[in-house]
Amino acid sequence: MEKTQLVRDWRGRDYLVGDTPQDLINRPRSWMFWLPWAAMASIGAMQYGYAAAVPALAQARGWPLASTLAPLAVWIVCQAAVALPTVLLLRRGALGIRVALWAGAPLSAAALLTTAFARDLPAVLAGYALLGGVGAGLVYGSCTEAVARWYPERPAAKVGFTTGAFAYGTAPLAVAAGLFGAPGNTGSAGSALQPLFAVAAAVALVAVGLAATFVRLPPPHWWPTHIDPRAWADDRIALRREPRAVRQFSLSQALRTSSLPILVSILVCAGAVSIFDVVALATFGGLFPWFPWFPWAAVALLLVLNGVGRACAMLAAEVTGRGRTLSAVLALLCLGQLLLAWGAVTGSAVMILVATVPAGLGGGAFYPLIASLVREYFGERHTASIHGVVYSAKAVAGLVGIGLAAWALTSSGHAAAFFLAAGLVLAAAALSATLRQPGHPVTLPG
Repeated sequence: MEKTQLVRDWRGRDYLVGDTPQDLINRPRSWMFWLPWAAMASIGAMQYGYAAAVPALAQARGWPLASTLAPLAVWIVCQAAVALPTVLLLRRGALGIRVALWAGAPLSAAALLTTAFARDLPAVLAGYALLGGVGAGLVYGSCTEAVARWYPERPAAKVGFTTGAFAYGTAPLAVAAGLFGAPGNTGSAGSALQPLFAVAAAVALVAVGLAATFVRLPPPHWWPTHIDPRAWADDRIALRREPRAVRQFSLSQALRTSSLPILVSILVCAGAVSIFDVVALATFGGLFPWFPWFPWAAVALLLVLNGVGRACAMLAAEVTGRGRTLSAVLALLCLGQLLLAWGAVTGSAVMILVATVPAGLGGGAFYPLIASLVREYFGERHTASIHGVVYSAKAVAGLVGIGLAAWALTSSGHAAAFFLAAGLVLAAAALSATLRQPGHPVTLPG
């Protein structure tokens, strides 16, 4: 085995070079990508699968639609709140990744089983929203940290692809839940949802359990031996893919910049609309009684594009820059809301399907872009804590998105809600245009 050595580049970043993945885990590092990818795909059913099943759950359990949305809002809050401390504890060595994943596996499975069989709302709030949110936060934090650590030369692109599985991995369940929740299937909705979510629970238990069995974290600052770290640090292509921060910011220093509050605000606005779109499309069945399968077709397309958009946006960002790509993604999301509003006003199923394309592509891509901007703006040393603060804003986004969906379903109608969603995304796009990398000296013109 090659002797391990610590190498430092011209910016002061450390690289631990010498040990190969075969030395450390006795298998290729691709295992540390695909196993987290599969685990992320399996737990996405808790968020997007439940959202797509809202109409069927309300019909089967006799709950008002607004009450059916409440567990989803609590789940999002818990998931976002747990992901941050999970990453921090993993970074500090206070939590083992196997422990986190082994805890997340049964919690995630229990949440999906609760969704399948619980008949009263308090049970769903406890089993799905609270326990499931904690389990999903453990798995999400562990999987993204593992992928980022094993692919330090391209963490943003790899993590973006992994989080994409969180969306499109649940498309089959969303399709089936929407299909059996269509108008005319009211009597069979409950019995149809039970096996669907039971199968999803088994898949989550197996996928996360496999990740817990095999996934390990490399040593701090580990670097692949086939890439010269100093040459990589000077390479123009690498600098475009992973731009360096001017200096390493602590969390308190980052909070004093204007960039961090802007990133948080963008995530709140765009994240709320992303959640709202899934619920809104799932409840479109009443608008098109002659096309009962329409909602699940729209939701499936939205979720697939949501996941694909994350990976494509990261590739585009390596060419055009993250800031410009983020603005373009938000513009797509805003366009999608306006077209969805048009489709709701005119009653055009074709227009709604067309609108789902920009809404889907823009509805998830901002997550990995914001994560990579945190690294680009504030450096790698404290990226876990800083990004944790930003990602925790997803809890607020979830509450806003669910509140917007409940408002649309109970009073205003879909069209007005889509126009309001467009306004939220437009505000986020305007904020994205003001983003600047912090740390550059301010100079006065001569």
